[in-house]
Amino acid sequence: MPSTHDSPGSPASSLASSFTPADDSDPGARREIARIDALGTHHDPVHQGVRVRWRRFGTDTTKPPIVLLHGGHGSWMHWLRNAEALSAERTLLLPDMPGFHDSDGLPRVAPGEDSLPPLLEALGGTLDALVGAGTPIDLGGFSFGGLTAARFAVRRGGVRRFALMGSGGHGTLRRMTVQMINWRAAPDRAAERAALLHNLGALMLHDASAIDALAFEIHDISCHGTRFRSKEVSLSGGLQKALDTLAVPTLLLWGEFDVTADPRPLVAQLVSEGPGREGAVIDGAGHWVQYERAAEVNARLLKFFG
Repeated sequence: MPSTHDSPGSPASSLASSFTPADDSDPGARREIARIDALGTHHDPVHQGVRVRWRRFGTDTTKPPIVLLHGGHGSWMHWLRNAEALSAERTLLLPDMPGFHDSDGLPRVAPGEDSLPPLLEALGGTLDALVGAGTPIDLGGFSFGGLTAARFAVRRGGVRRFALMGSGGHGTLRRMTVQMINWRAAPDRAAERAALLHNLGALMLHDASAIDALAFEIHDISCHGTRFRSKEVSLSGGLQKALDTLAVPTLLLWGEFDVTADPRPLVAQLVSEGPGREGAVIDGAGHWVQYERAAEVNARLLKFFG
């Protein structure tokens, strides 16, 4: 049976990821992360020996909760600029998926084996421990979390409405023009910071002004807390098949300058392939669209989820 442990919004040191905040962490960014974290509660259900950290924001019990899944090399903080606005109107559940940040890791799978089912099993079992098996939810995902959410929805069922932001798994060409840097191979912290900062601009954010201290802090912490290899999953395809199987009202959002896809033809294609789908390309945004254009994305999600 799954078990749960609830705690206030302040981090529990015995359950924290192995990454200790660096001496060069920005105090203002840390305070903002702590402020948002304190608005919610921590829950640590365990399913088949895997503990998953969930954060719950908001108290509305009249509508299905909104569940949002973060991207690869991410954490619940991929939604930091969305949690306050969304939870003002709906209960919001944000996990650190298994193998990320404050959650347990997963056993390694054999080479060539699909690594996602064990993650989906732990995610589903722990969510059901919180809300009840089969309880309706509204579900969304970003990047790797988009494909994960699609496959999770097909596996679990009970999804009322479904939203994707910059989703992986679409199987079309990426538009990467700047190579990523392997920050794990950096010889010292200065080189590591430089690599992480470079990667934020190469992959995640389009507008240089959006690469602020908060974005870097989230990226730094989340990258150090990542133990799951998500890139192969995101590039494996399968999103269209999952959407067709799911067949629920779906919102598809991409940033105009998202380098993981060519957004306008992709959104048009996905919207045309099934009923009940709507899509939009957010002007001026890169891949991490819900951070770079938080106000617009928040408004679209609240309107769509209703």
